[in-house]
Amino acid sequence: MGKVLSGSRFRRRDVLAMIGLSPMITLAKPALAAPTRLSFDDLYGKISVLGLEFSDKVKSLDGRDVEMSGFMAPPLKAEAKFFVLTEIPMSICPFCSTDADWPDNIAVVYLDEAQTFVQAGVRIDVTGKLEVGSRTDPETGFLSRLRLRGATYSVA
Repeated sequence: MGKVLSGSRFRRRDVLAMIGLSPMITLAKPALAAPTRLSFDDLYGKISVLGLEFSDKVKSLDGRDVEMSGFMAPPLKAEAKFFVLTEIPMSICPFCSTDADWPDNIAVVYLDEAQTFVQAGVRIDVTGKLEVGSRTDPETGFLSRLRLRGATYSVA
């Protein structure tokens, strides 16, 4: 017969089985948290004399996975590793702006691999790691204030 431990009965083979399974338990990965939904209305808290200021929500999500919906601005070339996500279909070059007149309804999306893009006017869902703050891309020289890194997208 097994010993009684804290009101439960354990047999030797039960304990050995639990010990044998313990490596599998420690190797199990925790479930990944779903990305936080972020809308274009969530991006900026206010407009001051210094320009657009990021909202508290955006600041708190910096470095975390988020999901956004919008439209792909016309790309500079048919296949690339980045594109601009816009709130509404757009045909102007947002990278031609400065920090002071940066549009408040776009985000730059960086993909892990070059891809062929969807037609303008098609709504897409994008998921990636949010990166907040002004940055000039070293390869293109383009300015961005808000980026999604390691992103994926699908037609909504």
